[in-house]
Amino acid sequence: MKTAFVFPGQGAQYIGMATDFLQSNPNLLQILDSFDSDHNTNLKQVMSEGPEESLKQTSFTQPAILFHSIAALTRFKAHSKVQPDFVAGHSLGEFSALVASGMLSFSDALHLVHKRGEFMIKANAGVPFAMSAIIGLEAAAVIEVCNEASAAGLVQAVNFNTPIQTVISGSAEGVAAAGELAKAKGAKRVLPLVVGGPFHTPLIAQASLWLYEEMKALTFHDGSIPIVSNLDALPCADGLLQREKLAKQIISPVRWVACVEFMIANGVGRFIEFGPQKVLTGMIKNINKDVEVFSIDKIEDVDAVVSITG
Repeated sequence: MKTAFVFPGQGAQYIGMATDFLQSNPNLLQILDSFDSDHNTNLKQVMSEGPEESLKQTSFTQPAILFHSIAALTRFKAHSKVQPDFVAGHSLGEFSALVASGMLSFSDALHLVHKRGEFMIKANAGVPFAMSAIIGLEAAAVIEVCNEASAAGLVQAVNFNTPIQTVISGSAEGVAAAGELAKAKGAKRVLPLVVGGPFHTPLIAQASLWLYEEMKALTFHDGSIPIVSNLDALPCADGLLQREKLAKQIISPVRWVACVEFMIANGVGRFIEFGPQKVLTGMIKNINKDVEVFSIDKIEDVDAVVSITG
């Protein structure tokens, strides 16, 4: 049975995240202090104390989640011999997967996601937008709803999270119209999301260009473990190719269902999630109930998972 390491995206953050990992590892504390010094931020304080309004800001949220994910992974690797056959991340989580694969250094990844968060907000400044999760409709029906609603404004299916949970994104008018159509077609719930922009749509196309320029200044290595990319649900171990995919990912749908199904079709029967909360383990179980899923959010989770997996 093969194993995949997976990493969550934006939305899983909470005040106090990664505190136990920081207390147990001075090297992690040094990395976080260096990040704050280099970027003139107070990420360490916001992660540990809040306020929640600051932690929800995309430029804070993204490095916070990546930091927590890699802190959990570092602890696990120090206590376990389990090696992944694939790594994957959901949207922002793909940058954590880059670190896990050896494609990008921890500090460079923190820098990139901080800038990514800034770019995603700045690219759509002043334009009304929205994102909503459509629950209880199959993906094909959600795509159809978005096509029908497009007369009201741009709206697209952007996060294919489970077979019956798809996130839509775009203009405020387009998303509102699509939400009403989804309810009419039998959606169990239309849940508006608190976000800083119309993520994964052409409305933030400038962010893709800015991010690509930022990435060109950094070193991308070929990975020791293939990443299953959000963009095409295919494995990639080529660092420069993955850099191209990351630039496109910011304005393209996150094909999470297809990523998980690819890994399962290629022998993965065990998924270990590293990062705050248990968002991806829940999604994966809703995609395939037969696989094993584990989640590592805190230090005690490491001990529990190691006792089972070795």
